[in-house]
Amino acid sequence: MSTSRLAKVRARLDLPTVRRAAGLLEGRHRSIYSGHGQDFDEMAEYHMGDDVSDIDWKASASYGEPVIRRFVRDSNLAMVVAVDTGRNMAATAPDGGSKSEIAQFAAEIVCYLARSRGDTVALVAGDAERVVQIPARGGTEHMEMLLRRIESMFEVDAPASDLNRVLDRVLTWFNRRSLVVLITDEARPRPEHELSLKRLRTRHEVMVVQVGDAVPTTFGDRPIDDVDRHLDIPEYMRSHKALDSEARAAAERRRQDVAAMLRRQGVEGVTANSEDELIDRLIDLLRRQRRVRR
Repeated sequence: MSTSRLAKVRARLDLPTVRRAAGLLEGRHRSIYSGHGQDFDEMAEYHMGDDVSDIDWKASASYGEPVIRRFVRDSNLAMVVAVDTGRNMAATAPDGGSKSEIAQFAAEIVCYLARSRGDTVALVAGDAERVVQIPARGGTEHMEMLLRRIESMFEVDAPASDLNRVLDRVLTWFNRRSLVVLITDEARPRPEHELSLKRLRTRHEVMVVQVGDAVPTTFGDRPIDDVDRHLDIPEYMRSHKALDSEARAAAERRRQDVAAMLRRQGVEGVTANSEDELIDRLIDLLRRQRRVRR
């Protein structure tokens, strides 16, 4: 690439914005680990992969199941960018651009903030036929490589979305408690993804960045098509006021259903309809995420 993506992000974010966003990640350097010689934090249920030597046997007898003593120590934050690369992400966003451009910008902001703080970032990106995973590392070259890989997977003839594959890969691949930033569209997560999301939330902090979908009736006489299956809606139907109202109502019901699912699982999410809107929405998301209990 001739131009650094991180440099482009820096040009679009003014200094107060960067400081505010980075400040909302402060405090996350106190990451949870199991072990001795650290400050005690809490008792927690034992999970496969935890150190057996950290089991508190007396407390386990009282609880009736194995529990471990958790401690905290200072550590750089591990971040995982989990990206839905299904062809749904190549559809049109409400601002008339591509949803993939907004999703890419979200990943760029996350990597830029992580690089500026010295944090590490890993990538899991995938769809129904592809899953790419890149280990967590820091530094400019690593971040640029992650962003190029994400960009290469966004295309209109990509396989269909399969968010469960992405969520399950994050769950099985990362043992260290991390901040997982899931980037998808406003139609997801769906009910079939809730169990995977619930399992992921028990092991990691999770926040969801959703890219808005354009309502087909928005664009008047412009030609449109569906990325998943051919759907040619005549212009006279798209300009019909009753159809427009019905389409917008259906989209709102879908958004409310997704929001309710995220609330049930204690996951903070935000929807952005344009790149300009994304910046403020991400800062608001970080602010709300900071209040979420681990």
